[in-house]
Amino acid sequence: MESLGLSSMISNEFWENKRVFLTGHTGFKGGWLALWLQALGSEVHGYALDPRDEPNLFSLARVKDGMAGNVIENIGNLEKLKSAIQTARPEIVFHLAAQPLVRYSYSEPVETYATNVMGTVHLMEAIRGCLSVRTVVNVTTDKCYENREWIWGYRENEPVGGYDPYSSSKACSELITAAYRRSYLSSANVAVATARAGNVIGGGDWSTDRIIPDLLRAADSGTKLLIRSPKAIRPWQHVLEPLSGYLMLAERLSVDSTDFAEAWNFGPADEEARSVRWIAERLAGIQPDLRWECSDEDHLHEAQYLKLDSSKAHIKLGWKPRWNLDTALDKTMEWHHAWRRHLDMRAFTLSQIEAYQFDLPQEPGRE
Repeated sequence: MESLGLSSMISNEFWENKRVFLTGHTGFKGGWLALWLQALGSEVHGYALDPRDEPNLFSLARVKDGMAGNVIENIGNLEKLKSAIQTARPEIVFHLAAQPLVRYSYSEPVETYATNVMGTVHLMEAIRGCLSVRTVVNVTTDKCYENREWIWGYRENEPVGGYDPYSSSKACSELITAAYRRSYLSSANVAVATARAGNVIGGGDWSTDRIIPDLLRAADSGTKLLIRSPKAIRPWQHVLEPLSGYLMLAERLSVDSTDFAEAWNFGPADEEARSVRWIAERLAGIQPDLRWECSDEDHLHEAQYLKLDSSKAHIKLGWKPRWNLDTALDKTMEWHHAWRRHLDMRAFTLSQIEAYQFDLPQEPGRE
């Protein structure tokens, strides 16, 4: 199995041979996290549906090759989920399985709530019956906050809410997690936290209605992309940034559950909150065949301004972003170009994880 020589940011010794249960390992973020855990020497058991998109990171990076368990099943199947987690006997659980798209949630609200709300309930029930579990990190989203479109970053003590089915379903997931923590899991010495991240980018994301995958699809097919909400501002960050936070959080939960079993933000610096238009123009500077224009059509409601305050993670966990937005975009394009050249994408993805580990934190907007 691949191994990485790691900095003090994440403890190689801690993760070696740890039994980890990861829901959503066939997805974009889940695939990157599964590979990182494999490289750390963990025994990784996955539970998820087949990948939604084609192509996809899970297949291209051969994520399955390093899995100790690979259950392809709906998280709505409570009995199968209970069986899978009992078989894996994990010490640590990461919950990433979700319906992750805002616009899709408008057309499929029942599926969105079933996956994001009842999926969380099912996982907590499965954990409640598994005596091996000591640590749980439920990954939600920055969109779980009641968005007031203000200029300040949201802190963990701000009210949760959500305008659209996706956002409100993730707010529900936060409330469910808190209820299970207080009602059942704390008294059983299981440390439970939630993690909220911004808009993640990186190689291997082919999701629809996301600006970078949509732009790259348009370029690969020789078409022009109509961009909705070009003025919308998001806290963009490379996928490895929040994943490093999740790993650090899980470590600290395992050592000192009392102080860390709560909600956490993992977002970029304020200066890295950029508009959709800025992202499109920056990518066009890297790849000139990207063509786009703003759409004049009416669109479903989406937040226009959203960013996170990650002060708590900086101070209490020692977590800081390592790649600024310019580097994150460059790394995303490097991955995409490597895929177009038919390179070994498992090896390439692992090489980006290793590069991230050894890079020093960068100032926003500077290489």
